[in-house]
Amino acid sequence: MTTIIITGASDGIGAEIAQQLAQQWGPAVNLVLAARRIEKLREIEAFCQAHGAHTLLVPTDVSNKVQCKQLIDETVRCFGGIDTLINNAGISAHAMLDEVRFDDLAWYENVMRINLWGSVWCTHAALPFLKQSRGRVVAVSSLAGLVGVPGRTAYSASKFAMTGFFEALRTEVQAAGVSVTTAYPGVVDTQIRHNGFNAQGQKAGVSGLKEDKAMPVATCAALIIEGMQKRQRDVVMTAQGKLSRWLKLITPKLLDRMVWSALNR
Repeated sequence: MTTIIITGASDGIGAEIAQQLAQQWGPAVNLVLAARRIEKLREIEAFCQAHGAHTLLVPTDVSNKVQCKQLIDETVRCFGGIDTLINNAGISAHAMLDEVRFDDLAWYENVMRINLWGSVWCTHAALPFLKQSRGRVVAVSSLAGLVGVPGRTAYSASKFAMTGFFEALRTEVQAAGVSVTTAYPGVVDTQIRHNGFNAQGQKAGVSGLKEDKAMPVATCAALIIEGMQKRQRDVVMTAQGKLSRWLKLITPKLLDRMVWSALNR
């Protein structure tokens, strides 16, 4: 029996990961589903239980470090340990920096608190148990954590910070047998950009990026699960994403033009 925690499990990539794991592993998996929206979590739980998975719902706001610790504590009380922690919870944002009033910059801190600190708090609390199980840590970052994207200064900053944190952590825990996998999705067919912040720190309601070639969420989740199972270091999901890493080294000005063209203007 394996125990897997998924943050941000009520919707989008997190919900799809939970559903695919339930379909693949059935009664062999304990799925701990964490998010703020309990009603949405119950819908995902029902699907997972229908496929035989054992579940635990833990309402969790990852911007609250006490709730992050409670998530880990409740998991251990219920299932006795942790084999995998999937840090998926996050929030998007889209605004040019000069569109944001100085007094509104507090929402930049909120993006960092959710995307970075939520991952740090959950991982720190889970680490002793992951060392016991020689388990896995998965961090769902973004291509915006590898390449700075215009209009995404807050989001890119938080995702670059995740990249640095988990790269450093990987070297710290490798001797204990714990793997760290960082996933870098591009544009995925979810509502994350619509639900993210605009320049005023309010719900955007629209995406600031072109969505016509968005990756199906099922494909994204499957790639993350594969990377987790194989204990891959990085999961860069698209040819464009892989190319971007090289262009950043070889011809960064060309890359700047490419990312600018991705804006939905």
